[in-house]
Amino acid sequence: MLEAHDVNVWHWRAETPALEVCLGAILVQHTAWTNVEKALINLKHLDQLSVAALTEMPEAELALLVRPAGMPLTKARRLRAFANLAIEAGSLQDLLNQPEPQLRPRLLATPGIGPETADVILLYAAKAPVVVHDAYTARLFRRLGLGPKQNSYNAWRDWLNQALAPDLALRQASHAAIVLHCKDLCRVRPKCGQCPLLERCPFGQAQISAESLLPNDT
Repeated sequence: MLEAHDVNVWHWRAETPALEVCLGAILVQHTAWTNVEKALINLKHLDQLSVAALTEMPEAELALLVRPAGMPLTKARRLRAFANLAIEAGSLQDLLNQPEPQLRPRLLATPGIGPETADVILLYAAKAPVVVHDAYTARLFRRLGLGPKQNSYNAWRDWLNQALAPDLALRQASHAAIVLHCKDLCRVRPKCGQCPLLERCPFGQAQISAESLLPNDT
């Protein structure tokens, strides 16, 4: 997949500012990334985008800025909760410098931050070599006949931890490639004939076989 997809187009890259990663990870909940981009553009128009600015801004004003990402009041409150967490730690960088075993529970204890959001922040903002599980991961690996017996987040996290070497760049690129692959090819209605994993995919091979049995309209 890394050969088939250009992960450099992924929205979270090595040079992406940590604050932008954190804000995007929260804003992308239950919406498409294109909507998040609009909200981030609004936030970047502030004179100075910082965790302090997020806590000092009136909630209604912040909600208006993030409205394109949906659930504006809820997400404004979640951004403020995260900003307060960073301020309590001393600064955003002080927060992100904490060891993963210490930082992850603090993130999970913050309103609006669940396991996937916490792991995105850890992987792309704190630069900790963790794994991120999402619906795309489950779709792809289940179609490949792989994955843990259970479907819980922790079961997938443990399985991915064993499957991937603990290398930061590899884990960042792998997560990006999985999402890009599922958006482009391994969709709900997949394009199995174009998939570079077809030779390894029982689901894709069954799809191709079933399509070959369909009557020819011509």
